Amino acid sequence: MIDTRIVSFLTLIECKSYTKAAQQLHLTQPAISHQIRQLEEEFQVKIFHKSKKSLILTPEGEILEKYAHRMMSVYNSTHQALEDAKNHLRRFVIATTPTAGEYYIPQLLAAYCSEHSDVRINLITDSINNIYNKLKLYEADFAIIDGRLTSDRYHSILLDTDYLCLIISPKHPLAKRSSVKMSELRDEKFILRSKEAGTREIFESYLESQRDSIRNYRILIETDSLATIKELVMSNMGVSIMSHNACKEDEQKGRLKTIPIMNSTMIREINLVYPKDFQHVDVLLELKKTYSKLH
Repeated sequence: MIDTRIVSFLTLIECKSYTKAAQQLHLTQPAISHQIRQLEEEFQVKIFHKSKKSLILTPEGEILEKYAHRMMSVYNSTHQALEDAKNHLRRFVIATTPTAGEYYIPQLLAAYCSEHSDVRINLITDSINNIYNKLKLYEADFAIIDGRLTSDRYHSILLDTDYLCLIISPKHPLAKRSSVKMSELRDEKFILRSKEAGTREIFESYLESQRDSIRNYRILIETDSLATIKELVMSNMGVSIMSHNACKEDEQKGRLKTIPIMNSTMIREINLVYPKDFQHVDVLLELKKTYSKLH
């Protein structure tokens, strides 16, 4: 059973008030204060800075918070796993990046669950940095990301490869071109993913490899919404750099035009990423097999 002091500690951080935390947990304020003092005595640290106005974690308090979240995650996962075992079910929390989550993965997971009636999946979409954090805190069992593995804490299985290309409106003057040079796009209005997105990182790395810079281009809008980017490009409000797979359907229906960039090396991998202690690698291999059937 999870330590009640940990529950009180995390609730206090969430509520930012001893009074509100006590109300939420149906405890008295002195009881919450006593539990925090017990944690401080056990670990020989100060958890919060002394401040009458706000609760600010000390560096040691931040470490405790990180591991407290991990403890809660493991506890909740254990509870769910035992419940699933009673019902002969296997449940997985899968984290995915926006591009993969919107265009590659839903069909794959639906097909896999149809073939395996004992599997239940909870799919969460987040940025690549947050996904690695969820894996570290055991808040996700494994991840499907559009990008390469960047940490030696995990293993990966290559699911597919894709490439980044220019996307424009069919009404754009470049729409009839079979390819384009980046130097021809200096005056275009770009609508791009945010700086934290894997697509943006690959694009900027490519520019640097060509002794170019993102600063040489006009960025009109930055957003994490792929739908917003495509909608604006379809309306001929600007151009973008995007995964080719993410635009296939729109191109087939004549809503967008994709154009390869000359001398581009913007190859993008789609990977299954999992912690080294993950116990169900067979599931990942089955997912890869299912993906191959669909493509």
